[in-house]
Amino acid sequence: MKTGTLFVVATPIGNLEDMTIRAVRVLKEAGLIAAEDTRHTKKLLTHFGIDSSLTSYHEHNEREKSGHIVEKLLSGIDVALVSDAGTPGISDPGYRLVGLAVEKGIRIVPVPGASAIISLVSVSGLPTDEFTFKGFLPSKEGELKRLLQGLKGGAATTIFYESPRRLRRSLELVLETLGDIHVVIGRELTKLHEEIMRGKVSELLGHIPEEIKGEVTLILRTEEEKEPFDYRARLEELLASGAKLNDAVKAVAADSGIPRSEVYKEALLIKERLKEKELR
Repeated sequence: MKTGTLFVVATPIGNLEDMTIRAVRVLKEAGLIAAEDTRHTKKLLTHFGIDSSLTSYHEHNEREKSGHIVEKLLSGIDVALVSDAGTPGISDPGYRLVGLAVEKGIRIVPVPGASAIISLVSVSGLPTDEFTFKGFLPSKEGELKRLLQGLKGGAATTIFYESPRRLRRSLELVLETLGDIHVVIGRELTKLHEEIMRGKVSELLGHIPEEIKGEVTLILRTEEEKEPFDYRARLEELLASGAKLNDAVKAVAADSGIPRSEVYKEALLIKERLKEKELR
């Protein structure tokens, strides 16, 4: 008997116009739709004229339901997996069902669409050749501090989900732990009151009220820590190696960003000390 196919179907994260033509077709043709919240998904299906059978699949029943759904697939029924919003399996229980389907050799097909993570990254203006998604920020302060400590020292773009009621306190801990780094906050993405904020942590803290509403996605941009540039040591190194005074001053001023006049004064002092050493 031919087995069914498991379709992992992305649904809108707020704007119904983001529902793809392919997603509508797959949901209409599916023998069963496994939904995180059947009441929520029923509204979506009704809007698009879809009357396929629904079953609940969420974090409280995923272990028992995964086996039941796989049985349906093995009997030849096509199943579509959806979450309340966005792409299933991203920070929700969908991965367990997909993992079991993989074990059973069942065909799994992604039906891509909306994702809060990718949506915010694409408009962040931050380096995106490499980024990491770490799910929800820890709700406990100690765990959050440890996580943030682990981000120190490297250049990275890291994405999180966060509760709106904890956002301000979390940003205060980011400032305390990582310094005044660049952050991007996406609130109510694709919805009527969508808001995207970009800037240093201190700047955004000045605009965020104690309590905000809506779903929040957060990007932190850390940079590689550089050792402080010891321009005096570099000057002495160049002059001791025989470099001309003006050449050494020009090079060090360019590397350090210190005014050339200041570097020149220091260079004269260093050159004098080097001469005194030679005379001893």
